[in-house]
Amino acid sequence: MALYLEICYNGLMIILQANKIERSFAGELLFDNINLQVDESDRIALVGKNGAGKSTLLKILVGEEEPTSGQINKKRDLSLSYLAQDSRFESENTIYDEMLLVFDSLRQQEKRLRQMELQMGELSGEELTTLMTQYDQLSEDFRQKGGFTYEADIRAILNGFKFDQSMWQMKISELSGGQNTRLALAKMLLEKPELLVLDEPTNHLDIDTIAWLETYLINYSGALIIVSHDRYFLDKVATITLDLTKHSLDRYVGNYSSFVVQKEQKLATEAKNYEKQQKEIAALEDFVNRNLVRASTTKRAQSRRKQLEKMERLDRPETGGRSANMTFKSDKVSGNVVLTLEDAAIGYGEEVLSEPINLDIRKFNAVAIVGPNGIGKTTLIKSLIGQVPFIRGKEQLGANVEVGYYDQTQSKLTASNTVLDELWNDFKLTPEVEIRNRLGAFLFSGDDVKKSVGMLSGGERARLLLAKLSMENNNFLILDEPTNHLDIDSKEVLENALIDFDGTLLFVSHDRYFINRVATQIIELSETGSTLYLGDYDYYLEKKAEQEALREETEQVDFDKLVPANDYQLQKENQKEQRRLARRLEQLEAQIEDLDSQISQLQEAMQATNDANELMERQQQIDQLTAAQEEAMLEWEELAEKV
Repeated sequence: MALYLEICYNGLMIILQANKIERSFAGELLFDNINLQVDESDRIALVGKNGAGKSTLLKILVGEEEPTSGQINKKRDLSLSYLAQDSRFESENTIYDEMLLVFDSLRQQEKRLRQMELQMGELSGEELTTLMTQYDQLSEDFRQKGGFTYEADIRAILNGFKFDQSMWQMKISELSGGQNTRLALAKMLLEKPELLVLDEPTNHLDIDTIAWLETYLINYSGALIIVSHDRYFLDKVATITLDLTKHSLDRYVGNYSSFVVQKEQKLATEAKNYEKQQKEIAALEDFVNRNLVRASTTKRAQSRRKQLEKMERLDRPETGGRSANMTFKSDKVSGNVVLTLEDAAIGYGEEVLSEPINLDIRKFNAVAIVGPNGIGKTTLIKSLIGQVPFIRGKEQLGANVEVGYYDQTQSKLTASNTVLDELWNDFKLTPEVEIRNRLGAFLFSGDDVKKSVGMLSGGERARLLLAKLSMENNNFLILDEPTNHLDIDSKEVLENALIDFDGTLLFVSHDRYFINRVATQIIELSETGSTLYLGDYDYYLEKKAEQEALREETEQVDFDKLVPANDYQLQKENQKEQRRLARRLEQLEAQIEDLDSQISQLQEAMQATNDANELMERQQQIDQLTAAQEEAMLEWEELAEKV
């Protein structure tokens, strides 16, 4: 049973505490000694190895599971929303009606306010005074809770999650599993709880929606606890990282990248201190053993023994499970030019996905291909390796270039082979011990090598395919979603291996953290072809933002270039329309600001009088001004999209 908190720490309210939480299943310990404190504005990333119990801990914190022992304390009346990995809700409502339910009490308030306004004309004296006081309180509460903006909030959230207006009247029961989960998250954001607990919230979201969610959560007013495999997402949102191990929950101030550095430093310090103490213990024990029986040194030996007894022994640092030791080497050096492609078109049959595509890949570069879903990133990869013909164009490989390919479908693996045979069949002249050593570096050891490929998990098959690729010793690696199915530890090992690779890389990945660490160049695919950005993913986003900021200025210039010289009138009319829209936007902005000022003045005036007729009149004025303001804001939004 949870207790209630009424505690402030450094001026911040503590909204949740966990004390000495333990969870066991059938007598087997999952974790123990878990202590946690959540303040009212914390942005917490919960991390840990696969199987550490992150999802279980979240369920205990929100009350869906009970701990084996320990205590959860919550702030009184804490509003909390929890998104599980498989969250979905059953409803026969439409999408929009379901979102309206969030504001049901607010809409009831609105109805009550209208009723009270009607009652005012029928009452007098003390009854009217009492009603007016209640009206003032309810009206202010309605305003503070977003009574005038909730419909705009619904629109913004639904559009952010790619539920455009054409879908709003769809029944929730008609949505796919992924759409249902997205809608569940959308509803939680509208509820704006004090604590939002999210387990893999980026599942079922494309990169654009994830970026929108990042921005929203950065500005979220409540506290967050997030479990996610998307390290880039955690980097953007989290300011505190909690690392779950079997016997502790270690707290690090900073985002995921900061945590990685801090943890590495912590482990190195712990290992150093442990080794230092072990040497000290060994020296003391040796002195005691050699001198205890000698009369001349007995007292000193006894003193050393007491020192040993009083010493607080450090535990051996936990290094966790064994990590893979991936390496990629090339047998020969390629020429400076690795691959070129000019004015190419990709697609299937006559259906062009993207053109013109131009590539000029030079030795030692690591080039990431990005772009929206369905634009042809994997198709481009398949065209480059000859699996899908170019509609137009042909690539040219440079001198001494040897290509290695990682296929995200893992089609190169034979299900009936053992793990050992899968490598040995392709590298028959390689001694068995070398094959086993290579498999061991990719975490296949002992009886693991006797498993059939068909029985392996997705992550195991990915590691096996990477092991095969590492045996080929190619100098140009083309990788299609190499981090799919890999856990975070394996991803980081792969990142380090590819950073150290003495060859050239071309890859497709949806993992923005992976792209950011590995890529030295970004190629963006769109319907209008390829665009090159000389930098990592952060640089690419920065340049995209700059381009968006300059869009309005360059749009007119581009139009001037496209319009034929003899079509002067059309150009002139377009310029005139653009100027008209810009002026109208300025007028609307001034109008919205003026209306806001008038509403504020009327609200202040209402506070200074108890005259019923005057209050009713001013409230009617406020309602009219608010309606006019909302109309102006809608027009502004429509025009802003056209400019």
